[in-house]
Amino acid sequence: MQITALPLSRLQLPVRSRFSTRLPDFIALMKPRVMLLAVFTAFVGMIIAPGRLDPLPGSMAILAIAAGAGAAGVLNMWCDADIDALMARTARRPIPRGEVSRAEALVFGLILACSAVAILALANIKAAALLAFTIFFYVVVYTMWLKRQTPQNIVIGGAAGALPPVIGWVASTGEIALEPFILFFIIFLWTPPHFWALSLTRADEYDRARVPMLPVVAGTIATTRQILIYSMLLLPISMLPCALGFAGLLFGTVAVICGAILVALAFQLHGTKGTNRRAAQRLFAFSIIHLFALFAALLVGDLGNRWSSMLLPHAESSLTSSSHRAGLLGDVRNSGLTVDEI
Repeated sequence: MQITALPLSRLQLPVRSRFSTRLPDFIALMKPRVMLLAVFTAFVGMIIAPGRLDPLPGSMAILAIAAGAGAAGVLNMWCDADIDALMARTARRPIPRGEVSRAEALVFGLILACSAVAILALANIKAAALLAFTIFFYVVVYTMWLKRQTPQNIVIGGAAGALPPVIGWVASTGEIALEPFILFFIIFLWTPPHFWALSLTRADEYDRARVPMLPVVAGTIATTRQILIYSMLLLPISMLPCALGFAGLLFGTVAVICGAILVALAFQLHGTKGTNRRAAQRLFAFSIIHLFALFAALLVGDLGNRWSSMLLPHAESSLTSSSHRAGLLGDVRNSGLTVDEI
């Protein structure tokens, strides 16, 4: 019998090909869009915090927060695989499609979560503890318990999604302050209108999956009323950063305009009694823009202030130098000397 030796590269090709084929599925498990928003709000919390964070610890913190957010998404999909298979919106996720097994998702999520906390602990132990609590709260308290038990699941569970700016702030300063909790409160109030608007368009699916979302339990009219209440509460709360002095005119303008649009969309949705699917979709889509615009304005305003504060000493130094030279020339003129005689 003749044995033909195959090159090592040919033996490795199927493994590499399988890995590259499955990689998008594992990335999808991390809920990249949700992860991106969490990382962005954490980054803003980190940047606006007083003081300066060295690039290496800052990069480690952002990487860890991204991994932690991704881990929460993976473990959420692992737990919700039975629900996801019953809903059209989630049936194409990797686990229901059979591309990733529940066991693989669990191992991947746990490794990702532990790695994220360990990496962040190298930069700041308090921030790492907050990240661990956030992952636990989202996976255990919200996904395993609240989501399947109460129509207030989104309200209480929204605390997990509101913590990233607090984690970013603590990663930068090592301390907890009032400012990041104001940002926490903004996201906390933003979460119910955002998700309830989505649930209005998928109420029949949630009902089939036996998930007690508010439209399923209380009806569409009660849901639109709650969306309107939270949207109206969010508008004045969004102005607190300006009132407390850690945000400026740009943020205040964006907060008023976006907040007013959200309230108007909530009024419109309430007027339809929740039966207009497009109205719910408009509010859902705009709510994403709303939150991103708020934190982008906060970031731009803070960077602008820091840039101005860096330029101001140079301008004052130049002005002082010019005044000194002018004073010296004046003394020369008063003494009767010419410049050539000095």
